Formats: sequence, C-alpha cells, structure tokens
Amino acid sequence: MAERPWHATPTLETLRSLLEAGVRIRHVVSRRAALSEVELATLERLSHGPVGPAALARHLEVTSAAATGIVDRLSRRGHLDRVADEADRRRTQLHLTDSGRGEMHRQLLPMFQGLARLDAEFSDEERAVVERYLRGALECLESVIETPPEQLEQPGQPERSR
Repeated sequence: MAERPWHATPTLETLRSLLEAGVRIRHVVSRRAALSEVELATLERLSHGPVGPAALARHLEVTSAAATGIVDRLSRRGHLDRVADEADRRRTQLHLTDSGRGEMHRQLLPMFQGLARLDAEFSDEERAVVERYLRGALECLESVIETPPEQLEQPGQPERSR
C-alpha cells in the first residue's frame, strides 16, 4: 500500500481542523473581550498561576519592554495585579484578578463545559487512548516549536543525521 499524505486520514483531518480552530478561537475571543491576542495569551498564562514579568516575556516571546506594556494595559483594566514576591520583595509576581478570571470564564466557560460533557461520554479506557493520541500530537507540535530553524529539513533534501 502506498504511503498516504499526512492529511489523508479522517483522524488527521480532524486534528488539523482542531488546530485551526485553536488559532481562530484566540482571535475571536480576544476581539469579543476587547483585548489583543497577546493580552488574552497573558490572561491564559496567568490562569495557571502567578508569574514574574521576565518569565511572562519569555512565554509570550516578546521583549521585556513589550511585556511591561501588556502588563500595564491589563493592570489598568483591573485584570491583573503586580504583587511583591514573598521570597524576594524586590521582585514582582503578576497575579490574575477576579476581573481577569471572570473575563476568561465569561468567554471560555461554554467551551470548557462542552468539553467536560464530551469527556464524560468516554469510558476510562477510551479516555486513555484519546490522551495517548493527544500527548503524541502535542509532542509533534512541541518538536516544531523547539527545533531551531537551521535544523529544519528542506523539502526534497535527504534527512540529516542528528
């Protein structure tokens, strides 16, 4: 049997559609919330817990100056607070406020509720298979993110040994 292109299976087509929807949702939600996409990404990051400004800049892949502007805008809107680090009072941690959390919930709660309902329809064994597939897909995405451009394979060129 001839090798099929990556997009030939229904599973891979559905995964591709999911990835495309993931890109679109950030744009749509940020517009609805009157936030920039990077401001929304900041709120998403802070929903996982406090982070320092430098770590936020690295996460967003922006300069420290750009991160400061993002933080200033979100702070003015009441979506985040700068809090002195308990271990080192000279450092600052960024915390999501109730306002920021509320905005995230208002925009994304219907999606999370739908996903929870969908998840509940599967048995533990089915969820284990889905989780294994999604973890493998995540590893594939992360390999692209983490591979330096000079190490990317060129189309039509033989694969380089690493």
